[in-house]
Amino acid sequence: MTPGGRPRVLFVGRGRVRFPLGRGLELRFEALSGELDWRQIGTAADGKHSPDPRLVLARPFPLRLLDGPLYYGRLPGRIARELRRFRPDAVIAQGAQETALALLARRLARSKSAVILDLHGDWRAPTRLYGSRARRLLDPLADALARSALRRADAVRTISTYTTELVRAEGIEPAAEFPAFMDLQPFLVNSVVSPPEAPRALFVGVLERYKAFDVLADAWRRVARSVPDSVLHIVGQGALAPVAERLLEELPGRVEWSPSLTAEDVAAALDSATLLVLPSRSEGMGRVVIEAECRGRAVVGSRVGGIPDVVVDGVTGLLVPPEDTGALAKALERVLSDHALAERLGAEARIRVEPWLATPEEYARRVRDLVDQVVMSGTIT
Repeated sequence: MTPGGRPRVLFVGRGRVRFPLGRGLELRFEALSGELDWRQIGTAADGKHSPDPRLVLARPFPLRLLDGPLYYGRLPGRIARELRRFRPDAVIAQGAQETALALLARRLARSKSAVILDLHGDWRAPTRLYGSRARRLLDPLADALARSALRRADAVRTISTYTTELVRAEGIEPAAEFPAFMDLQPFLVNSVVSPPEAPRALFVGVLERYKAFDVLADAWRRVARSVPDSVLHIVGQGALAPVAERLLEELPGRVEWSPSLTAEDVAAALDSATLLVLPSRSEGMGRVVIEAECRGRAVVGSRVGGIPDVVVDGVTGLLVPPEDTGALAKALERVLSDHALAERLGAEARIRVEPWLATPEEYARRVRDLVDQVVMSGTIT
């Protein structure tokens, strides 16, 4: 630990960092600085050198196809170097596969740092539902790495009831369960406004298979026919961007697309919407659901992952089976066609979201408590 008694913690992830830092990252790092002496391994999204020595960022490889394999292939060496230089009390790795690589790095560095698996979702999803379908070839390796990490990590932290159940199914009890860091101030600063009279759905997320954007596109073709003047606002980008482009061409005036928005603009988009739609195939929790409920908006989502932990079917939104285009279309039609229902669901959502709200300082204290608990237990494997 540092002379001031703060634990040294090395955070490991694939997160892409841009400079100047966005408000959310600034708040997260500032809060963590009050509790920890930290370093963060990640990626420089724009390839720029980090002005903060605590951010140990890799530059993206010019050929995108090789960027991921090269990042993960080099990750054990990068972690090992930081273990020798920084000598952290603990490593917190976001993701099961990343944790397996952190455990390998610990052996390479002959370090005694505790390694904590920070589980934000189903460890089987990255190769099955992200990016190219060719990733499925990596399923056996990714699954083996994940299960090795679950068995060998010194502790596991989960973010929701769903992720806790995933871990318990493997015979492991999480050391802590608390939500991921969320900067909710942009969604709480203004008073909640009533949903608009004009029917409008909002999707916010990466355009990838795990978010089931392809399912939403098919459902929206039905909704556009059955709900006059309804509009779908898409916010995001990703491998399924061509699906959004086709939808724009097929349904002019009924679809809008914003590749990216600031948090403040997402809050404004929620205020302009009747509901949020999140039809994911896999979801650890769904931060955008929390954001929508802060703005008093109903959520139409799939009954999968951590979404049911946040959305109460028939009370704060409507839940449908994953990949069921017909059920998704019917749920969207129901809420978009009934303004009173949208208001009732949204009002209850704003009430029930309260337990999910936490300040950056509360989040940092929970991380500190987790590290103290694991380090003091002295059960490094």
